[in-house]
Parts: sequence; C-alpha cells; structure tokens
Amino acid sequence: MWASVTLPALFLVITWQVLTDGPLLGPDERLGLELAGRGPAWLTDLLADLGNMQVAVPVLACAVLVAWFRHARRAALYAVLAMAAVPALVVPLKLWTDRQGPLTEATGYYPSGHTTTAMVAYGAAALLLAPYVRRSWMTLVAAVLLTAATSAGLVLRGYHWPLDVVAGWCLSGVLLLALRAVTRSGQLPK
Repeated sequence: MWASVTLPALFLVITWQVLTDGPLLGPDERLGLELAGRGPAWLTDLLADLGNMQVAVPVLACAVLVAWFRHARRAALYAVLAMAAVPALVVPLKLWTDRQGPLTEATGYYPSGHTTTAMVAYGAAALLLAPYVRRSWMTLVAAVLLTAATSAGLVLRGYHWPLDVVAGWCLSGVLLLALRAVTRSGQLPK
C-alpha cells in the first residue's frame, strides 16, 4: 500500500526540514502567518479544541466501549494502545525538534499534538464503529471532517504552522494504518 511508505517518508522529510531549518520552512512560515488570525476567533478556537484530549479521547472511549461489549476486545485494546502511542511519540519529538510556534517565542510545536490526537482518536473510533453502522463510510467521513476542522482551527488561530499539522497527519496515518492492519488481520474475534 502506497500510504504505508509515503506517510513515513513525508514525515521524515518534514522532520529533516524542521531540524535543519530547510528551505520548506520559509514558505511554511509565510503561509502560516498569512493564515493566522483569519476567521472568527471563537470559531477557530472551537475547531482547534476538537483536538484536545478532553474532547477527542472521550469519543474514542465510547467507541472502545461499544467494541468491547460487542466482543471485539482485541480491537478495542489496540485502539487504546494507538491512542497511548500519541503522547509517547509526540512529546519526545517536540522536545527533540524544539520548533518555535507561529505567534509565540515558546518552542515545542512540532509535530502538532492536537492534530495527532484528533486524527488517531476519531480515526480509531471510526474503525471500531464501522462494523456496527449501516453506512460504515459515514464513520470515516466524520473522522476526516473532525480532523480537518481541528487542523484548520489550529492553523487559522495561529497555534501551529501548516507543516506541524501535516506532520501530525503523517504520524497519525502510520498509527491508524497499523491499527487497521491488526484489526483486519483475521486474528481478532468478533
């Protein structure tokens, strides 16, 4: 599958650019500053907050409970492990890259933890709920829309550079591909 190669490769290229202050950072920062502050602050804050642990994780928790009580316990456990991997991966990366945020002197903005949290929580919830929903494609659409809304809110509010968000997508995509692979491997009981 092309995504299993493309996502990690893109993540590595972006990380390399951040670490070496590479040529992609100039356009990224210009775009980020151009977009920061666009849209009503109350709305962009609301959208960015969709990536908070307090918002996204309870959504995943509900899906985990549904899967657990439908006897898809291994899938539920793997979804919890995928979510636990988010801070385990993001926090060290933030410390290592030490990237400054768009509208602050503070550092530790790469990759976007809110984006990664949103995409893993909503994506894992979609994977867990899809077998129990008549129109299973709707779970994927909901996950994509919630992640896109979070990402837009983060950039428009000026909380993250666009490449921070793209890196969050890449990292999340790898985790979700792994989750999808283990839940479709045939090793999981119904």
